[in-house]
Amino acid sequence: MNPKSISLEEKKLRPVVDHLNDLLANYHVHYQKLRGCHWNVRGAHFFTLHAKFEELYNNAITTIDELAERILTLGKSPLSRYQDYLETAEIKEIDTIDMSDIDLVKAVVDDLETLIGLQRDLLEITDEANDEGSNDMINAFMQFNEKQNWMLRAFLNKK
Repeated sequence: MNPKSISLEEKKLRPVVDHLNDLLANYHVHYQKLRGCHWNVRGAHFFTLHAKFEELYNNAITTIDELAERILTLGKSPLSRYQDYLETAEIKEIDTIDMSDIDLVKAVVDDLETLIGLQRDLLEITDEANDEGSNDMINAFMQFNEKQNWMLRAFLNKK
């Protein structure tokens, strides 16, 4: 795809694509962490958290696909190797085996805060590039993450 075909300037899109790939990498690590949380949650909150983690990883995989397709729409290639995700992402892997249910939630809250920060930065970059399509997409992702952050913080009884 040529960015000109959607009325965007390729030069202005380079930072957008770079940051979309950064976000893509972070979502991949976050997704796998959510899978680990889903598989390994134990304790009094098992049923609630097992379902919540599944909801979150299903949302994350959809987001990953939308990010990759947006990068392609902008005429570039999305990162596609897990090694690249691990090297690029701010979010780090954790071993979810034997973690308490509360610690699993705390780890997800930390990830959401990182994703929200990355998304806020990306909104400024997409605005500078006049890339309303990416801006709208990222804004929707951020709104979902803000709500999930609020809900999980309420679960933890944190303001």
